[in-house]
Amino acid sequence: MAKWIAKHEAPEPLEGPVVATVTGGTILWFALFVVQLPFYGWFADRGQLWWVWTCAAGGFLGLIGIWYVRGRDAALKRHAAATAEAQAPQDTP
Repeated sequence: MAKWIAKHEAPEPLEGPVVATVTGGTILWFALFVVQLPFYGWFADRGQLWWVWTCAAGGFLGLIGIWYVRGRDAALKRHAAATAEAQAPQDTP
């Protein structure tokens, strides 16, 4: 069996407002959790409590995600600043 080799280069990753996207998703998970809390008994009677706890888990995992993407964003900005600073003296005659 021959080894598979890609025939084209992989596309560049898409960059966007990652911190805002993860923050918005986290807020949405917590909002869904809070909205479902008044119906806790209804979910419990039907054996569907996982709906409530899935939203809580999504919110707490989103907090970890916010911490991660903020650190990533800061590292990317530091790298861009260091690269620009390293190239600046070369441009000056």
